[in-house]
Amino acid sequence: MRWVDFKDSFKRFWSEYKHQKSGMLGLFFLLLLIVLAIAAPFITSPNIPKEWQTGTAWITNPKNAPPSWENYFSHQSRAPQKVYTLKNLNEKTYVNGSYRYYVLTFTYDMKYYYPPKDLVITGITSNASNPKDNPVIDVVITRPPEKGVKYNTLVVAHNYQMTSGGFLQLSYTPTSKSLVFLWLYENGVLKLPMAIPNNLPLDMKLMYISQQVTMNNTLYGYSQAMDLMRVVFGKITDDNGKPLPLTDVIYNTKPLQGNYKVEVIVKAPKYVHVDLSNMKVVMVGRSYGILGTDQFGRPIAVGLLWGIRVALAIGLSVSVSTVLIGILIGVTSAYLGGWADEAIQTFTMFMMTLPVLPMLILLSLYFGGKISLTQLVFILVLFGWMGTTRVARSMALQIKEQTYVEAARALGASTGRIVFKHIVPQLLPYAFASIALSVPGAILSEAGLSFLGLTSKNMITWGQMLNNAQANGATLNGYWWQIIPPGLAIAFVGLIFVLIGVSLDTVLNPRLKRA
Repeated sequence: MRWVDFKDSFKRFWSEYKHQKSGMLGLFFLLLLIVLAIAAPFITSPNIPKEWQTGTAWITNPKNAPPSWENYFSHQSRAPQKVYTLKNLNEKTYVNGSYRYYVLTFTYDMKYYYPPKDLVITGITSNASNPKDNPVIDVVITRPPEKGVKYNTLVVAHNYQMTSGGFLQLSYTPTSKSLVFLWLYENGVLKLPMAIPNNLPLDMKLMYISQQVTMNNTLYGYSQAMDLMRVVFGKITDDNGKPLPLTDVIYNTKPLQGNYKVEVIVKAPKYVHVDLSNMKVVMVGRSYGILGTDQFGRPIAVGLLWGIRVALAIGLSVSVSTVLIGILIGVTSAYLGGWADEAIQTFTMFMMTLPVLPMLILLSLYFGGKISLTQLVFILVLFGWMGTTRVARSMALQIKEQTYVEAARALGASTGRIVFKHIVPQLLPYAFASIALSVPGAILSEAGLSFLGLTSKNMITWGQMLNNAQANGATLNGYWWQIIPPGLAIAFVGLIFVLIGVSLDTVLNPRLKRA
């Protein structure tokens, strides 16, 4: 076909297609998905595919956290994620003896029913060659005034030695619980079997309280059950200023709202260079972002965004390949006829009778239990061309009897020329519509295999997100944000291609156009 003829044909097609409202809507959303797929590395990070498989990449994120916008529909609001970098912190540096101190402070407005889940510090590096010279961290929190509380300031991390590039998770540091117990003891909430002398240094007090908590089954149970951040950000006295029972403080904590001053004190020998430029202090939320997180702390929204790439890649590559292969085999079978046609159709029927799911499971085991993207496309094409072949053969049987095909054969045209120049072009309208309508099936097949855990973990797919949700017991635990968004994404992409496919069929199919 000449370029001029192709251009005229496309103009005629577009003038009719743009009047299909559903088709234009589907095309708009398809272009939007393509833009989002291309922009994914810029919107998030180009390292997401690698980081998705590593737990340390999401250490600052809460696990199984619902979306932050849930707070608008609940009277018991959850603290969202809050990140402080060096530019958000007030920094002071001074030298005392042989040590240099870096004091970084910020104010946290605690206005939620459920306080932050943790306080995580990352990004502190140093050139210390000896482990004992690594920076040491203290974290001090000054609470808003509370009636009856003698000590509003408490130390929640003490002499925590940070390795270069390491991190501090306050809620998972055993010393932090001992520090909070000491603070509760000093404010009269915690009663110990043996009193702690006031003149002891902090390290000795911690040793005393740690021993008594470990040896007392009741106190040890409180220690294991305590949500450290809820106690730190909660009330420890009643309305009359009397200390609350320890049971209420641990199990029935009420939030103490107000402004909290947080001080992070980094200490290191003067000869050690400490780099704080990449430092982050994260108040880990109990809610996160627009779609929450999974059991590993990975944002659901990031998974959905990167999943677009795999969905489009698999859907388009599988549908295009199966339709083209199916049409070529079907046309060839119809044109050759005789024993060749019978052999091709027998093989087609044999492939159609194979149980696809068991075959896919066997092939997955053959590939080591984890099918890669390329292998997945190959397998889906291998088991997906037969339906197109039968339709293409029935259409080609009618076309090959047309006068112009007989004339081409009489003039000595080769089989390849007749097939590719006179028969296949007549099937292109069916091919285009069939490609669009085949995409949802390919995406659903990938999602099903991923949901069963048969695909490689090295790619981010919506099916794998559903597989992780199932393994996490998301349905039983009410983690709806781990199930509904990936499911809706699969359905939405399928709807897009159905809208486009139906519109293409309406425009390109002569019988539908006459109707």
